[in-house]
Amino acid sequence: MGAQISGREDGRFTPLAVQGTTLTAMHYELPMASAQVKSAIIFAGLQANGETVITEPLPTRDHTEKMIEQFGGKITRRDNEIIVTGGQSFKGTDIYVPGDISSAAFFLVAGAIAPNSEITLKNVGLNPTRTGIIDVMEKMGANMEVILEESKGEEIGTVIIRTSELHGVEIGGDLIPRLIDEIPIIALLATQASGKTVIKDAEELKVKETNRIDAVVNELTKLGAKVEATEDGMIIHGNQSLTGGHVTSYGDHRIGMMLAVASLIASGSVTIENIEAIAVSYPQFFEDLTSLIQ
Repeated sequence: MGAQISGREDGRFTPLAVQGTTLTAMHYELPMASAQVKSAIIFAGLQANGETVITEPLPTRDHTEKMIEQFGGKITRRDNEIIVTGGQSFKGTDIYVPGDISSAAFFLVAGAIAPNSEITLKNVGLNPTRTGIIDVMEKMGANMEVILEESKGEEIGTVIIRTSELHGVEIGGDLIPRLIDEIPIIALLATQASGKTVIKDAEELKVKETNRIDAVVNELTKLGAKVEATEDGMIIHGNQSLTGGHVTSYGDHRIGMMLAVASLIASGSVTIENIEAIAVSYPQFFEDLTSLIQ
């Protein structure tokens, strides 16, 4: 697109220096489904001369597109293409930001696997590009109610979850981009389901805050679960009784929260290293989790 970015080894490594310049529209095909990369190109396209077209292999979360429209911008989806024209003008507006379903997911799983539980989560964002966790839990047999509420922007609602009898499922394909961040906690959920759960087509997990495939397998195994890593996901064997143990978050907030939820059903104490990583996305996590324990 004509950006001038310099850094170590021809701009491949930090520190990076970005020099302001005129951008040119482009047609870009995403090599893998990534909402973050897509959004970066959309924002660049808004500042570029011409029409930028982004092709996705699979649909990804569309918060950026919805936000642009709420501010009066124009962005078009045509099949698997997203089209944005540069030089647009925007107008201020009021935005209501719902609760993050990726954070809510830890309490959804806690409510499903901890004995004698019922949790009501209010003002949860229920954007269809993000509700893969709900689809999977319903498919596994979770005792769950989802109540949609009227909203002018992002879909919002209340979710009620109760202790559930679960069964294993296969998770893959176009469902993966809709729950990629929830896979660590889904893996924990699957340890408590009857049968086997297979997660595939999730290679992106290798390039998150840590390699989440290896991290999930390693740490759940330490707690007594039977989990096998595959090239693009994992296989989780269900009906596992978890024990206590010494585990680590690897500095990854989602791994840390998953392990904290695992401690609710472990037979012994669980010690988690690098727990401060959780504050990256959910500083009040332990306060909220403690408030639910009776």
